[in-house]
Amino acid sequence: MTFLSDDLARVKPSPTIAMSTLAMELKAAGKDVIGLAAGEPDFDTPDNIKDAAKAAIDAGKTKYTAPDGIPELKQAICQKFKRENGLDYAPNQVSVSTGGKQVLFNALLATLNEGDEVIIPAPYWVSYPDMVLIAGGSPVIVPATMDTGFKLTPQQLEAAITPKTKWLIFNSPSNPTGAGYNRTELKGLTDVLLRHPHVWVLTDDMYEHLSYAPFEFCTPAEVEPRLYDRTLTVNGVSKAYAMTGWRIGYAAGPEVLIKAMRMIQSQSTSNPCSISQWAAVEALNGPQDYIRDSLPVFEARRNLVVDMLNQADGIDCPTPEGAFYVYPSIAGCIGKTTASGTTIKTDEDFATALLNDVGVAVVFGAAFGLSPNFRVSYATSDEALKEACKRIQDFCAALS
Repeated sequence: MTFLSDDLARVKPSPTIAMSTLAMELKAAGKDVIGLAAGEPDFDTPDNIKDAAKAAIDAGKTKYTAPDGIPELKQAICQKFKRENGLDYAPNQVSVSTGGKQVLFNALLATLNEGDEVIIPAPYWVSYPDMVLIAGGSPVIVPATMDTGFKLTPQQLEAAITPKTKWLIFNSPSNPTGAGYNRTELKGLTDVLLRHPHVWVLTDDMYEHLSYAPFEFCTPAEVEPRLYDRTLTVNGVSKAYAMTGWRIGYAAGPEVLIKAMRMIQSQSTSNPCSISQWAAVEALNGPQDYIRDSLPVFEARRNLVVDMLNQADGIDCPTPEGAFYVYPSIAGCIGKTTASGTTIKTDEDFATALLNDVGVAVVFGAAFGLSPNFRVSYATSDEALKEACKRIQDFCAALS
């Protein structure tokens, strides 16, 4: 009899965190490593947000709060959804958690029964399938390849829906590909969902503000208001405001679902950090200069990385619509041998050899459910990106 739960066998550690940790360990050991694995803005949190947190500390706002968020933050979230997405929510339809990951986890745990299916387009954020498994559901992975811009088609969605389908998890712009669905593409999916009233929509809009013209962000309940009553719209402050460590995610949706999520959170973590909540109020209500100023920087980095990677032998790198990731194909590298004698049979072989041979840390595509690819996060300095891409070019040129 084992001490640990049998359910642990259904779950695997996060590959993105594992690769980032390995890169940090190699750096600490003195190896010259450039880390392109972590999905985290390299900018500091804006001063007005930090000042709001300091003021909250000085004002003694350091006690327990309501389990799923202070009224002031819920109101700020309602105003954000109305202002930016044209969505009307009341505070009792809003949940605030310790990061977007907890929002998603609470929603799935509150709704999934054994045998329930969750449609997840691949490439997917690494945690989606495991969250579904932990909650007792069955992930239904639908490949969205480079041929469709890494986007799920209406035909694929229609074919994947069964009487057991409970959720579609929808992420745009995407982690790991950066692919964003325009209004026409999203309307094609929502038209399918209208024909299947038992399917709910869980949207992950975390990269909303990292969208590059001419692409314009939109979210399912905004495009198709008839889905409002079965959509959970998830967002957060981590990526938009360089607040990853503050751990604030939020969602709005039907009150019955929000109430169930609140109950789960009240018996697990209870409230998110009180100081982080007050910082998030300022992020949403205060000046939006950071978003305006950082977006052109990320776009320039995207263009730099796409251009340099497409100059590497065997690599094909599409230009994404948003986020701060690219997801190049390495189909042209499979079967080749590195200068150190390693045969590249998989994208994991490629990523491992890239780290060991030239000190560049990326995440292999199999972690995201679609191969042979790898993910690069370009949320780092131009100098680091140029050097990393040059090393990738040299690594590929040495393949035989």
